[in-house]
Amino acid sequence: MFEKIFSPVGRFIIKSLEEAGGMLILGMRSIYLLFFPPFRISLFIKQIEFIGAQSIFIITLTGLFTGMVFALQSSHAFKLFRAEYLIGPTVVLALTRELSPVLSALMVTGRAGSAMAAELGTMKVTEQIDALWTMAVEPVHYLVVPRVLASTIAVPMLSIVFSFIGTIGCYIVTVFIVEVTPQVFIDQVKYYVDTSDMWMGIKKAFFFGYLIGVISCYNGMKAEGGARGVGTSATHSVVLSSVLIFLSDYILTAFMT
Repeated sequence: MFEKIFSPVGRFIIKSLEEAGGMLILGMRSIYLLFFPPFRISLFIKQIEFIGAQSIFIITLTGLFTGMVFALQSSHAFKLFRAEYLIGPTVVLALTRELSPVLSALMVTGRAGSAMAAELGTMKVTEQIDALWTMAVEPVHYLVVPRVLASTIAVPMLSIVFSFIGTIGCYIVTVFIVEVTPQVFIDQVKYYVDTSDMWMGIKKAFFFGYLIGVISCYNGMKAEGGARGVGTSATHSVVLSSVLIFLSDYILTAFMT
């Protein structure tokens, strides 16, 4: 009886620890190999274009409506206290410190992280990664390093775009719907929001980007079982990345504030 209860729990714990250790080793190895030639600049630029440039549309759309919705929801509460002038700084602070890095990372996870896991998973099950070894090419150096580096750099850039577009969305609602004057909106944002708030969000985005790259590449390179295994690895990478983004966001916020 006890064996039936505790065996699945034990297997889950062992598998989780094995997975955590594997991702940690892959993450540290990708940082180590980053400083050794050959430096594959073309692969890095290709990944930056895929992860960053091709995500701008969805980031812009999400950022615009996030800023507008939060401003609209905040206006109902602030109107009760006749403090509509605080809508701008409240929403912009939320965007720069929390919403921009977290939502940008989630968008990248769903769009690019799953694609990276599926691509590397396909290479794994079709033995293309084994073929790299036979050609004396280090798979981590060739496949993982450009993706992890590109993800680490692209997510903070997308987070900045998210904050900017979200602020525009907040401005539209606050000025044209709530009817706060533009000068009051700008003055209040400048008074309450400073560069430390922006840097807090950017530092979080750097970590989230690194996390997405490592998790996606690890799950892709560990895929097995044909097409079904590729799909499972892509799904698992998105779910795990999303959970760890929220978990690490809380931990980082606790240490930064």
